Amino acid sequence: MNRRFFLRSSIALGAVAALSRVPFAAAFGESQAKGQTDAALPFQRIIKTDAEWKRLLTPEQYYITRQKGTEAPYSSKLNNIHDKGTFLCVSCELPLFSSSAKFDSHTGWPSFYAPIDKRNVHEEVDNSIGETRTEVLCARCDAHLGHVFDDGPQPTGLRYCMNGVALKFARKR
Repeated sequence: MNRRFFLRSSIALGAVAALSRVPFAAAFGESQAKGQTDAALPFQRIIKTDAEWKRLLTPEQYYITRQKGTEAPYSSKLNNIHDKGTFLCVSCELPLFSSSAKFDSHTGWPSFYAPIDKRNVHEEVDNSIGETRTEVLCARCDAHLGHVFDDGPQPTGLRYCMNGVALKFARKR
């Protein structure tokens, strides 16, 4: 490998990663969670067969969380919830988002600027629709939740755009 080839390749890779807004590790096909060992997680991972998930979830929940579907915008009852509480994974009940981080993104899906604990979600590169997005999954059961974008409010500048079907709400008592 000569120096010119190395420099061109490095510049090209950097440009692709920067323009696609993909984390550098994701450009190499690594997910955030794969860098963590299960021992580093504050919970036990849940692994079930498709048949087990089908028995536990409604057909719509199964489609969204296990087959990476998307619900219609403005169809979730969670859009209108403004009470204090916690949004949990519908599949395993892991606490994912606090109502204090919820905001109206005017996109039609429940949106949050941060998860309760970054370890509770993991992100993967998603090229399924011909553009690069960052998919958000439950770190305990790998349920597809939605996507995260960098056009959210402060303090994070992130918009976790979640499928309401993938979440359930627990009011604070």
